[in-house]
Amino acid sequence: MDNKPEIFTFNPETALSDFQAYLYERENAKATISKYMTDIRTFYKYLDRNYQIDKKCIVAYKEWLEPQYEVTSINSMLVALNQFLDFMGFGKWKVKRLKVQKQLFIPEAKEMTKEEYKRLIEAAKSQKKHQLAMSIKTLAATGARVSELMFFTVESVKKGTITISNKGKRRTILIPQILKKELLYFASKNGIVRGCIFVTKNGKPKDRSNLWREMKALCAVSKVPAQKIFPHNLRHLFARSYYKLTSDIAGLADLLGHSSLDVTRIYTANTEETYRNQIQKLGLTPE
Repeated sequence: MDNKPEIFTFNPETALSDFQAYLYERENAKATISKYMTDIRTFYKYLDRNYQIDKKCIVAYKEWLEPQYEVTSINSMLVALNQFLDFMGFGKWKVKRLKVQKQLFIPEAKEMTKEEYKRLIEAAKSQKKHQLAMSIKTLAATGARVSELMFFTVESVKKGTITISNKGKRRTILIPQILKKELLYFASKNGIVRGCIFVTKNGKPKDRSNLWREMKALCAVSKVPAQKIFPHNLRHLFARSYYKLTSDIAGLADLLGHSSLDVTRIYTANTEETYRNQIQKLGLTPE
């Protein structure tokens, strides 16, 4: 009986391009495809031009990742690798993700307040970066993802709603009336009569990387801690503000485009200090 381990040899460039085409055909979001491509290239880096793999190699790669990346990053990279293995016909080699203890509290050091959010906008305006200021305001006022900024076109803003279809799911973003007026004024002032409102100098839609860079540059002027300045934190600010006003977690899940309330609960988590203060108000520690 032959007990030799099964080994698979593949052409890295062909495999990567075919995998990318497969993801497009499956209608994955562009941001997801880009992320998967980056993650598979990291796997290639580990292989160091030795494109013969087996189950031991896959497990060793997982172990190689652990001291270099955060658990959440490792798990997202393993998701990409498992998808790649499935596509290549070696789904039986897929590896389990690392177990992560559920985070009960939002880290206070990362929670952006409304005051800090306003300071970011003022800092952008003071540096004549009006598009950046509008980007920040739009993400916070609508709960949109950075990847969804490209759907804020002159045409859709005039309607007051943006409908996004992705992987069979439809999501509607509601635009507050005040923001609608500001966006249309901004577009008109910058000669944008149709199409995407948030674009780079080359005319391409703004993406996560260039917006992240521009926001980070506001740190010193705004006096907002650097660890709080990242685009997705504006979506968290929207979620916390909406939930504090309405206590409607189901409605919030719809607005954020979540299919699971468990995901939405992460967005509405309070800091440890908030819970501690609430517990002290229970009056159950008499002197």
